[in-house]
Amino acid sequence: MDSGGSDVSIRQPNNRVTSAKIVIAGGFGVGKTTLVGSVSEITPLTTEAIMTSASEGVDDNDMVQDKTTTTVAMDFGRITIDSDLILYLFGTPGQTRFWFMWDELVRGAIGAVVIVDTRRLADCFAAIDFFEHRRLPYLIALNCFDGRQHHDVNDVREALAVSPNTPIVTTDARSRESTKQVLITLVEYVLTMRRAGAGAGVGA
Repeated sequence: MDSGGSDVSIRQPNNRVTSAKIVIAGGFGVGKTTLVGSVSEITPLTTEAIMTSASEGVDDNDMVQDKTTTTVAMDFGRITIDSDLILYLFGTPGQTRFWFMWDELVRGAIGAVVIVDTRRLADCFAAIDFFEHRRLPYLIALNCFDGRQHHDVNDVREALAVSPNTPIVTTDARSRESTKQVLITLVEYVLTMRRAGAGAGVGA
């Protein structure tokens, strides 16, 4: 499978969205593989490997002490939102030593979901910087691990220093309906940005 294939893109003949590639990113152990698995209508392709001594002193698993595997290449899933929209999901590896693959994974993507564990906000800064540098639209998804939202959205926005226009939503990565709504919100955000950009181009 070509993770950067040009076939996975938004095409709008007669104003109809047919398919789109979305990247699921974030720090180590924030729930990327869980999100892809919970929402995918096909058996997800995962590249989980047993964590070894190579991660000792490198990966902070204090908040995810039960985690024994990690993504070493990517996760892949698919979800049909309705008859006009199919989303292809590509989950990135969270460990820093695998970030060299991110450029290939984001090729052809229309946008990204940055999953955030509010107990470890600093872990998502690298993903945010990556997408802002490449001007790829993204939203922030606060993963409520214990079913509770510990921080106000406005406080999180201020702490992450993201644009007021960047959507921040709460989710439970284990819930299909919850994660499906995150993906719909991202697609709506991307299309809104594209329409705004087209309008600005016409008026320039």
